[in-house]
Amino acid sequence: MTTLRYKLLADVPPPEYKTAGASGIDLCAAEDFEIGPGETMRIRTGLAIEIPAGFEAQIRPRSSLSVMGLMCHLGTIDADYRGELKVVLTNLPEGKDDSLSVGRGERIAQLVIASVERVELVRVEQLSETARGERGFGHTGKR
Repeated sequence: MTTLRYKLLADVPPPEYKTAGASGIDLCAAEDFEIGPGETMRIRTGLAIEIPAGFEAQIRPRSSLSVMGLMCHLGTIDADYRGELKVVLTNLPEGKDDSLSVGRGERIAQLVIASVERVELVRVEQLSETARGERGFGHTGKR
């Protein structure tokens, strides 16, 4: 098992997996905040981590908050970053005046640790052919 060292920078619950089968480590807000409709905020977590070489951390949304319209922006944390983790949230309410209040210590996102393969970059004039080719979004004709 790989070790993830962490440092608490605020009075927040320590990071943990909530169940034995959980993929993500819960991230909590380090402060109370209210986010208005259409507003985007960067929220402190009070947590700094030391990611082992060959890994990255991914900030991902919590489904329970997504259902309420609180969108967590995906983020990648590189192994050499040592600062406080912050979560970018946007309030996309169904109604016009739906502000959301979140308290310090409440879970706002998940942190997933994943291995990273570095590649050698080689510039070429032509790429290999595939059946898909350059067809992008909706190339299969399905949504």
